[in-house]
Amino acid sequence: FKISGEELLKKVKEILHEGNIRRITIKTESGETVMEIPLTIGAIGAILVPTLAAVGAIAALLTKCSIIVEKK
Repeated sequence: FKISGEELLKKVKEILHEGNIRRITIKTESGETVMEIPLTIGAIGAILVPTLAAVGAIAALLTKCSIIVEKK
């Protein structure tokens, strides 16, 4: 998905609710990886809140980015 920074947090939450996700990678326009979120069934609850806070902070800094979703 290619989105603007202000839509980033909303889209990540949407993707998480879809389920069957193994990894979410957020990249800048130039292709640099800003954040990788590995998701496993046991770790989703433990990392969800702090991870979403970090995604929100990243969204404030980026104008355009890509979200790469790796499904099972």
